[in-house]
Amino acid sequence: MLRLTKIFHFEMAHAIHGYQGPCKNIHGHSYELHVCFQSNQPVSGSIPPPGFLMDFKDLKKMVKGPVVDKLDHSLVLSEAYLAAHPGIQYDENLQVWQMEPSAENILYHIQKIIEPLLPEDLKLVHMKIYETKDSFAEWFAD
Repeated sequence: MLRLTKIFHFEMAHAIHGYQGPCKNIHGHSYELHVCFQSNQPVSGSIPPPGFLMDFKDLKKMVKGPVVDKLDHSLVLSEAYLAAHPGIQYDENLQVWQMEPSAENILYHIQKIIEPLLPEDLKLVHMKIYETKDSFAEWFAD
């Protein structure tokens, strides 16, 4: 079984509504996102020409534009957070989600964007997002 992983970096701010720790306040992270793909076809021995499952440049385009470029330098807040803080001033860099923008929910958000963009012969199998050097959330395909 062969898998391809591409790593991305972005800066994003968020706050977690209903949480009583410091993450209830707007703050930011330097995220590192690992996105792993696998062939839907059995592969053994070697890959036919050109010799790879998918060009890394194409993988980058598939994730960078629809995901990374949209999240980079944005503020992500939930509808509940905004309802509880009606005086917040915001501009075009604000994204409002129905769910809280935790690391776990960020992965679900990314999954919903990437999966419809995949070519038929590839599937999304794993993602990992680091909020800090030593704290991450992971998503695995069923």
